[in-house]
Amino acid sequence: MKFDMINIYASLPEIIVIVSACALLIIDLFLKKEQKRLVAYLSLAVVIIAAGETWRIAGNPLLVFDKMFIVDNYAIFFKMLFYLATFLAILLSINYIKIEEIEHSEYYILMLFALSGMMLMASGADLLTIYLGLELMALPIYMLVGFMKKDIKSNEASMKYIVLGALSSGILLYGISLIYGLTGTTQLSELAAVLKKQTDIDSAVILSTIFLVAGFGFKVAAVPFHMWAPDAYEGAPTSITAFMSVGSKAAAFAVFLRVLLDALSPVSLNWIALISAISVVTMILGSVVALVQTNIKRMLAYSSIGHAGYALLGFVAGGSDGIASVMLYMLIYAFMNMGIFGAIIIMRKGGIVGDNIEDYTGLAKVHRGIALLMLIFLFSLAGIPPTAGFVGKFYIFMALIHKGFIALAVIAALTAAISAYFYIRIIMLMYMKEPLHKFDLAQTPATRIALAIAAAGTIIIGILPAWFIELVQKAVFS
Repeated sequence: MKFDMINIYASLPEIIVIVSACALLIIDLFLKKEQKRLVAYLSLAVVIIAAGETWRIAGNPLLVFDKMFIVDNYAIFFKMLFYLATFLAILLSINYIKIEEIEHSEYYILMLFALSGMMLMASGADLLTIYLGLELMALPIYMLVGFMKKDIKSNEASMKYIVLGALSSGILLYGISLIYGLTGTTQLSELAAVLKKQTDIDSAVILSTIFLVAGFGFKVAAVPFHMWAPDAYEGAPTSITAFMSVGSKAAAFAVFLRVLLDALSPVSLNWIALISAISVVTMILGSVVALVQTNIKRMLAYSSIGHAGYALLGFVAGGSDGIASVMLYMLIYAFMNMGIFGAIIIMRKGGIVGDNIEDYTGLAKVHRGIALLMLIFLFSLAGIPPTAGFVGKFYIFMALIHKGFIALAVIAALTAAISAYFYIRIIMLMYMKEPLHKFDLAQTPATRIALAIAAAGTIIIGILPAWFIELVQKAVFS
């Protein structure tokens, strides 16, 4: 009985989210059409309650469910990041899905189910737990990407994402089966112990590692597993684009770090070269291809690919600094990416779609506040001080230099300089050109709150990074 209570205590935040999502499905049956928005506010309450419970159990590491589920500061950090992404995405969705005429309660409920999958991934101490969490996250997002049923691009994006996602899941599962066959375990801690005892690394272990890298590489949109991202980002509802670009990417990095730098650390010499090559190609392709995009969501998709390349450099650096740099980068990426997509959502009203880069021409002449917010987020994405994006890139570069990977740091700095061009191009259109049309922005209290939170995080981390760096370092040492 005591053992069962410990299990429930450790997994209570996940239980709260899953049970609440199921309850909201039932509540929705009794709501009238004009009352559907109530589900959005109840979903926000669920996220806040789960975050409070997660914070309450912090500082008390627990390994439960037969060592398949772990609650430590590392998992709690990522869970708080998922709550942030979900909270902001719901705020940005409240008015947006009404404008898009897709105002259905299932929208928010699917987001909660996806959130529960992310949480399970962050606490996964076993490859099977991680896989279950990954599927629980992915399936609702597949549906959310195609939520605009009348939009051909949305339907196409969803189908591509499902097919390629199923392929990547199969590859990942095959890698897990190989690992189990070779070591006799799927638990991360036991896996590391078995590999440490091996004097000669079996070539099959290297093959299984490649399969795992391919499976997780798809989820973080790293080259050459990135082909789904541009279509999915463009076709999905913009609030879902923001949600999956932050939440699912952070969840994938959370388990990627655990698997590579914990379970597979004894064979790190075999995967460091692979991750280095993937990160370099990812940064270059993301930065170069984004230069020629005219659709801002596709541009941000390639930008997201490039940012995944920067984060992967933290794996190469390794150690506490490398892990902390990835965690800090994910936190910063959440604020600035949710912010820029929030600005795009505000443009979605009347005849102005806001999806094309040209739609932002002359925005600063008419709406200085929104233009200033976009300036902050774009500067941060470009890594220009004193924004948070500069701190994230700087910390990763320093972790690389301290470990002697100077060539990688130089390549990353050069690709960052290239990527600055397509961000500054938007700023130039906003501030240097005359408006081409009237701007009728969809500003609501919910979107203002979301943008204020994103802007505050982007600025505060950029100016006062010490507290946040200390936060991630504590999570690493846990």
